[in-house]
Amino acid sequence: MNSKTFAIITDVHSNSSALEKGLDIIKDRSSADRIIFLGDYFSLGPDPNKILDILLSDNDSIIIKGNHERYLIEKIWDDEKPELEGMSQDDPILKEIIDNEKWTADQIGTKGTSFCESMVTSYKEVVGRTWVEFSHAWYERDEIPPTIDEALEWRDNISKSHPEIEEFVFVHGHLHIPRQETRENVKILCQGATGLPFDEDPRSSIAFLTIGDEFKWDVVRFEYDSQKTIDLLESKKPPFYKNLQNTVRYAAIRNDI
Repeated sequence: MNSKTFAIITDVHSNSSALEKGLDIIKDRSSADRIIFLGDYFSLGPDPNKILDILLSDNDSIIIKGNHERYLIEKIWDDEKPELEGMSQDDPILKEIIDNEKWTADQIGTKGTSFCESMVTSYKEVVGRTWVEFSHAWYERDEIPPTIDEALEWRDNISKSHPEIEEFVFVHGHLHIPRQETRENVKILCQGATGLPFDEDPRSSIAFLTIGDEFKWDVVRFEYDSQKTIDLLESKKPPFYKNLQNTVRYAAIRNDI
């Protein structure tokens, strides 16, 4: 047998309660050969310093940079007209999110932003005759995941130098909603989000991906102490916290505050 299992965590967004429960599930299952983190760890949540401590203590996992890590590195709040995922400059929510980025940067300090800079943008591995690649959104960008046509072109480019590869798997985060798309010998996978789901299911998610001699995509949805996260948002009151409380409650983007 030549298979490998990856445990995947993505879009934690400073939700330490969800992250700790997810890590406990991974530890209890004990079948994962490697843990992959797919980005967006600190912003839009109440507990960035605890997330930082957890990640800094992990010397074995692959930690990939997300678009929110880039915002912290670039100090997006200093831009005269900051741009964020296509939001209108007239959208009042934009200012609140930018303020949240600044608050997050102040919380994690230079140690945290330096850690963001050290993260990789993607990670790839070959297991048997399967090529698997992980990124926050896409290896060429961090705010828009690949279309299936882009993934097929990605496959074709790899095949030119690696004709022995028979299957291609691309795993991303960023969407906060599940995705499983297949065409020909290409699969695109997204489990949703560990810390801040948007699919109207407030349970957290992690995933186990087994590739090689067998393929298995196992998304695990689990309940965690979400009230602890909501209470921590109330206690710390970071910018945008009322909206974030409702997003945690309803697993949907809620701007109706």
